[in-house]
Amino acid sequence: MINDGTLEKLKILAGAAKYDVSCASSGSNRPNTGKGIGNASPWGICHSFTEDGRCVSLLKIMLTNYCQYDCAYCINRRSNDIPRTAFSPAEIVELTIEFYRRNYIEGLFLSSGVVKTPNHTMQMLTKVAQDLRTIHNYNGYIHLKSIPGASPEMIREAGLYADRLSVNIEIPTEQNLKLLAPEKDYPGILQPMGIIRQGILENKENRRKYRNAPRFAPAGQSTQLIIGATADNDSQILTLASSLYRQQNLKRVYYSGFIPVNSYDKRLPMLVQPPLIRENRLYQADWLMRFYHFKVEEIVNDNHPDLDLELDPKLSYALRNPWMFPIDINKADYELILRIPGIGVKSAQLIIAARNFGRVNSGQLLKMGVVLKRAKYFLTCNELSSPTINEIRPEGLRRLFTEQTKGKKKDRNYGQLKLF
Repeated sequence: MINDGTLEKLKILAGAAKYDVSCASSGSNRPNTGKGIGNASPWGICHSFTEDGRCVSLLKIMLTNYCQYDCAYCINRRSNDIPRTAFSPAEIVELTIEFYRRNYIEGLFLSSGVVKTPNHTMQMLTKVAQDLRTIHNYNGYIHLKSIPGASPEMIREAGLYADRLSVNIEIPTEQNLKLLAPEKDYPGILQPMGIIRQGILENKENRRKYRNAPRFAPAGQSTQLIIGATADNDSQILTLASSLYRQQNLKRVYYSGFIPVNSYDKRLPMLVQPPLIRENRLYQADWLMRFYHFKVEEIVNDNHPDLDLELDPKLSYALRNPWMFPIDINKADYELILRIPGIGVKSAQLIIAARNFGRVNSGQLLKMGVVLKRAKYFLTCNELSSPTINEIRPEGLRRLFTEQTKGKKKDRNYGQLKLF
């Protein structure tokens, strides 16, 4: 039975954790052999969405919201006069097991403010995961926040019990990080990332040699970037993200629209609402880099440092490069087909496979999931009668697509008015 004191702590510390969006469980497969509790599946934790668009797992909490840092953008900064509390590792373990047995959760996302020392905080976080695994035989998903400044030994130990580790960079450039969080720096954040990366690589090699070698952070590592708290443009943000994917082998970079929780701090912009459209465009651009073979300079560059808020990045790229189109889907290679707006990864793979048996036509494209309403301006298969981008011209297509987007918004608003 959970007592009133624990419930009050849960209310405070679950609320304190909601601004961290760097949680997901994809990539981990920790099956239950029949001797433990729960199991982590590759498709991950169920999530809930808050009113401001944050994606929140059902048990997403902080060990404590006490913190020795005074970061301008953080609700838990030490100078804020807010209710403070802390869980003991035993209380977190009890909550996780109780909630799991009641089918409230499928995993745990645990972060913390930094108390006493980074090593002390990391030790308490690891203690939670260790007790869940070794005492309760809990096989569900566990995501732990790695504390910058903690020793390599502490981080490596945490990786033996957690499915995923994350270290949040928060601010996309070091200069602005030092402005808003003077006690933090990039080397202190990148060092634990490097330790985790090395641990993952070594573990993969060990498991090739020894089948029963313990796993180390099998779901990899992630980070979070706050969008809109500083004047960093999208080119700087995506260049950093691309570098992290390439150099640190990150599974995900999460983009969090800045929420002005400390409006009194003059270093922060005065926003009416989080920049959620920009956040969405960054996720779309991130997807292009990870799955569509786009280079960051193809999406944003010196001439176009920010993403188009009216059009998705792939369509914006196509309109800026009309010379590439129309693309003959019966001759083009896989990477080129992925450049066509309205064609996804699965559809592109099906097109390549179908060409082994004959020419692909528009009817087949529809069956493959291609969005022809969009794609028809950028491809040819010798029997489409639609005018292409070169006939309508990029500015004409831009006008057409933006009007369609505005029309959809009006339709949604009209539907809401009728319902309510």
